[in-house]
Amino acid sequence: MTPKEWYLAAEAAEKAGNLYDATKLLDLGLAEHPSSADLANSAGSLALRRNEASSASSHFKKASELQPDNLDFKLNLAISLTEIPNYEAALALLHEIEQRARHWARYWSIRANAERSSGRLSAASTSYEQCLSLDDAHVRALHGRARVALERGEPLASQYFDRALARNQGDADLWLGKAQALSAEGDYAGARHVVEQIVSAAPAFLEGLRFLAQLRLAAGEWEFAQHFHMAATAAPNDQNIPKIHAYLLASADRPSEAAEISHAARMRFPDQPAFALAEASYASAAGQTLRAEGIFAELQLDTVDRFVQECRHRLRQRDFDKANLLASQALTHAPDDVSAWALQGLVWRLVGDERAYWMHEQPALVQTRALEGRSTLLERISEALNALHDRSSFPLAQSLRGGTQTPHILFARCEPVFAELHDAIVHTLRSYRSALPPSDETHPLLSYRDKPWRLGGSWSVRLNGGGDHHASHIHPQGIISSALYIQLPEASSRNNKEACLEIGRPPPDLNLELGPLTTIAPEVGELALFPSTLYHGTTPFSEGSRMSVAFDIISSRQQRDD
Repeated sequence: MTPKEWYLAAEAAEKAGNLYDATKLLDLGLAEHPSSADLANSAGSLALRRNEASSASSHFKKASELQPDNLDFKLNLAISLTEIPNYEAALALLHEIEQRARHWARYWSIRANAERSSGRLSAASTSYEQCLSLDDAHVRALHGRARVALERGEPLASQYFDRALARNQGDADLWLGKAQALSAEGDYAGARHVVEQIVSAAPAFLEGLRFLAQLRLAAGEWEFAQHFHMAATAAPNDQNIPKIHAYLLASADRPSEAAEISHAARMRFPDQPAFALAEASYASAAGQTLRAEGIFAELQLDTVDRFVQECRHRLRQRDFDKANLLASQALTHAPDDVSAWALQGLVWRLVGDERAYWMHEQPALVQTRALEGRSTLLERISEALNALHDRSSFPLAQSLRGGTQTPHILFARCEPVFAELHDAIVHTLRSYRSALPPSDETHPLLSYRDKPWRLGGSWSVRLNGGGDHHASHIHPQGIISSALYIQLPEASSRNNKEACLEIGRPPPDLNLELGPLTTIAPEVGELALFPSTLYHGTTPFSEGSRMSVAFDIISSRQQRDD
C-alpha cells in the first residue's frame, strides 16, 4: 500500500469510531514507509486527538526532521509540546521559526496559547493581538484574548468577550468568561443572570456550576450549592456533579451534608469506589466514626487519596500506628505528595519520632525576611490591593473564614505595581534560599533547594476584625508557601496574639492536641516563608483589617512530575 492508501484506511477506521485500529494502521504504514513525513504527521494528529501528547510530539518531530522546511509540521510539534506540557521547548521552537511564519495567523494563535499556558500573559496578549491583526475573525484568538484580558484584570474585559461572542454564540466557556468579567467589573446581578442561563442550558458544565456557587456564596446564601441538585437531575449520568457538590459543601465546613451527597452518588454509581472513599472521608470529618469505619473496612482501593484520607481518619481516632503506616504507603506511591508529607509530619510529632525535627524543625526552614526594595512599594501596593478587594468577594472552597480574596493570578495583572512586587519578592527569595540547610534529596523541601524555582500562583487576602481568619490548611501544589504583610490592625504587635500566623497547628477537624511549631506576629513589609508541608492558619483579631499577599513556590521538576 502507498502512504496515501494507509492514510485513507486509517481515516476510514477513525470515522467508524475505531481509534485503536486507526492508530495501528498508521503504525503499520510508517513501518512500511518510514520516510513518509505525511504519514508521521497524520500519526501525530491522531495521537493528539487521543490526548496522547508525548506520542504526538514524537511523530511530529519525525515529520519535521523528514521535511525541515514544512512549517505546518513544526507548528504541530509546538502544539504537542505545549500539551505535554513542555512550554520552554514549544516557545523555543516558535521563536526559531518566527521570521518564516510571522505572516500566519495560525502561528500567532499557537504561540499565544503556549505563552498563556506557561503564565506569560503579557506576551500572550501581544501574540493574540498579532493574530487578530492578520485575521480579525480568528475564533481561538478572540477567545484567548478575552480570557487573557480577564486574567490580567484589564479594564472592561467583558467587551473582549462580547467581541468573541459575536463570532461564536454557542460557546459556553465564552459566556462563562463574560459572566466572570461582569463580576470583576462589579456587575454581580448581570454576572448571575448570565451564569444562571448557562447552567440552565448546560447543566453538566462544571465550571458554570462552580461559578454560580461562588456568586451565591458571596451573596451570603446558605444554600449556595443548591443548583447542583438540579444539575444532577438533569444530567444523572455525570459523576462529576455530585463529586464537586460534596467537595464544596465539605469546604464550607458542612461535612455531614457532603457525606450524604457522596452516599447518594455511591448508590447511583456502585462501580465507582471513589464515592465510597468520599463518603467515608466526609463522615469521619463529621464525627460519624462507625459509618466511616465500616466503609474503610470494605473499601477495595489502593490509591494515594485513599491512604491520605484514611490517615486523616486514623489520626482522629488516635490510632497513630495505623496513621503512620498509611502516610508511608501514600509516600511510597507518590514521593512528592505534599498532603501525605504534611500528615507524616504530624504523625512523627505525635509519636516523638526524631524525623519530625528533620522534616520541619531544622533552623531556617521557617524564616521571616524584610521585603527588598520596599521603600514606596508597600504604600502603592496597599492602595492597589484595597481597590481590588473592594470588588472581590469571599472565595469558594478556600481556607478563609470571612474576608475577601483576589481572583486569578495577582502577579499576572496588567498594573505595573504588581510586576514590581513580583521582582522584589524574587530578590528576597534569594536570601531565604541561601540560608536554608544543605540540599537533601530525601527531604520534601530541601530536595528542591538547588533546583530552579518559580512562583506558581499569587493572590491577596483581606481579613476584617471580629472573627475573620484562615483555618489551618496546606497548599498541596507548592514546595514553599508564604505570607507578605501589607496592612495590619493597629493592635497587632510582637507581644499580641491577635492576627498572628500559626505554623504547624493541625486543622481543627483532626481534633489533635498539638499547638503550632512557630507563631509569627507579623509586621508590615515582612515576608514569611515556610515549607508547604506545614499546616498554617491565622488567629482572629478584634478590629481593623489584615491584608497580605501570598504565593507558592514550585519547582520545574515538580511541574513535570505533576
